[in-house]
Amino acid sequence: MMKIPEDGANLTKPADQFLSIEETQRGPEVIKKCVEALDHSPGVYRMLNTKGEVLYVGKARNLKNRVRAYTKVEGHNARIAHVIDQTASMMFLTTETETEALLLEQNLIKQLKPRYNVLLRDDKSFPSILVSKAHQFPQIKRHRGRKSEEGSYFGPFASAAVVRRTLKQLQRVFLLRSCSDTVFQNRSRPCLLYQIRRCCAPCVDLVSEADYAMLVADAESFLAGKSTVIQKQLADDMKKAADQMEFERAAAIRDRIKALTQIQSVQNVNPQGVKEADVVAVHCLGENACVQVFFIRANQNWGNHAYFPRTGTWADESEVLEAFLGQFYSNKTPAPHIILSHNLYSPELMENLLSEHRGTRVKITVPRRGKKVALVVSAMRNAKEALAMRLSETRTQAKLLRGLGEFLALDSPPQRIEVYDNSHIQGKHQVGAMIVAGPDGFLKSSYRKFNIRDSSMTAGDDYAMMKEVLHRRFARLVKSDPDREGGEWPDLVLIDGGTGHVSTALKVLTDLGAEDLPLAGIAKGRDRNAGLEEFHLPGGQIKALQPQDSVLYFVQRIRDEAHRFAIGAHRRQRSKSISASPLSQIPGVGAQRKSALMSHFGSSKAVRDAGLEDLKAVDGISDALAETIYRFFRDTH
Repeated sequence: MMKIPEDGANLTKPADQFLSIEETQRGPEVIKKCVEALDHSPGVYRMLNTKGEVLYVGKARNLKNRVRAYTKVEGHNARIAHVIDQTASMMFLTTETETEALLLEQNLIKQLKPRYNVLLRDDKSFPSILVSKAHQFPQIKRHRGRKSEEGSYFGPFASAAVVRRTLKQLQRVFLLRSCSDTVFQNRSRPCLLYQIRRCCAPCVDLVSEADYAMLVADAESFLAGKSTVIQKQLADDMKKAADQMEFERAAAIRDRIKALTQIQSVQNVNPQGVKEADVVAVHCLGENACVQVFFIRANQNWGNHAYFPRTGTWADESEVLEAFLGQFYSNKTPAPHIILSHNLYSPELMENLLSEHRGTRVKITVPRRGKKVALVVSAMRNAKEALAMRLSETRTQAKLLRGLGEFLALDSPPQRIEVYDNSHIQGKHQVGAMIVAGPDGFLKSSYRKFNIRDSSMTAGDDYAMMKEVLHRRFARLVKSDPDREGGEWPDLVLIDGGTGHVSTALKVLTDLGAEDLPLAGIAKGRDRNAGLEEFHLPGGQIKALQPQDSVLYFVQRIRDEAHRFAIGAHRRQRSKSISASPLSQIPGVGAQRKSALMSHFGSSKAVRDAGLEDLKAVDGISDALAETIYRFFRDTH
């Protein structure tokens, strides 16, 4: 598979060329002078304005011919014509092939975020179901991220909710364990899942290893699309149990068949005749677009996800789809068959790119008749409905931002609001949190948590916590983007607190030279009642909105989101601290030796109480390390 570094250096041949004309010149005349220095190699070009900002990134099979086309005034849509008019300089990277140029183009678009390119803004990974094979009794669980653990992976699923629902039903059908290895090893009696018939309790030997292996094989067969075989087998088992008058067992098998049917009945798109494919459909409306992706695996619809890429102003469906596919699959494995709603400009090139990424051939089709058309029609309908809902929400959000800007006397409606909150319990596990809201709602990819580092501060000092959080956040911004041109600077900073918090925040911003940032504190009003919130501004001014004002509801919502995120970060830190094993603190005890000790003794408490000779008997534990472990528990506890 071809890999591209962030700067695309391994694809430059020759090195990156920067062609700049006089700063006062722009437009076709500038581009004409750039053409003279180009050859007919494939590659990528960047069009820059007088400030050096990248306006547009494009690829070409023949750089000289493609760039020459921009020297003509006619024949371009309004967007490209605007780019040409603003172009003051160009940069070029030549490549060996056009496929490499396409890879590099998508990499640069994601890195540079040019204003006039189609940009995929939400690019998260998707969860899968993992049947882990690292244990003699495999565990079934949700997985997200790198596939580094030994086992069988099934996915992707469109959301964690779909995975949870599917896992819940799979447990009812196949009775596989979902507990961790540590919990499994320390069970002495069946857990509640066994009592409600969602696990066969291999932890206490209520099922043999061979029988459990058969259940695992059945689960993998179902996830691979062989559901009819499983259903027939279960039906035969139920009839056999009934014939033998084992009615309780027959009822249990009946419940498993019912659960299996429920998994199949949730499909809102019928993927009949399509075993494994991604269905990608786009709907454009003016400057807005929605792309719906349906994941079909094992003849089942495993959910869909809506994306709202930035279209670069008036891009058509083919351009949106082509840019979306290149960016979407840059960190995901494509299905062997991709079904599209519209044709691409370069379908063969995209097939080559995705085939290289997958390692086997990827086929791209745009169906015109047959069963696959129904899939595309359904996906396009979903895209249209999702875009309509999104535009409605955006209009409402814009109205609320405008109202908030007017209330706080801002120069313009805020496009990026950062809200800060702290969380702790009696000064322990102190965490600061920042959430971001804007015209598109909550920008969860921009959320940040701050583990409080200052050990000298008084435990639970809310002002000191806020001071550290804001200093770390804005000191980094001042260093990375002193001119405030990168889009990371907020238009409004909201603090969960009153006059004291605002004074603390203002001092931090002043020390960093950012005292001009709009700042306000949100405090509960009289008797701390919701609806009576007060806004504390620098200088001691206090303002309030009417209890029924929609802007107040909006502020309450974003403040509550900051509170939720801060509490969640605090709870995760607290849970991690509670569950942390003392074995992790012993020098020389890594993951493998920790696992060996837990397997031998069953718990960290048993390791603590073990004698020196017992510790030496553990595989992988040397005499010296056994002595270290023995002394650790006796010297520190």
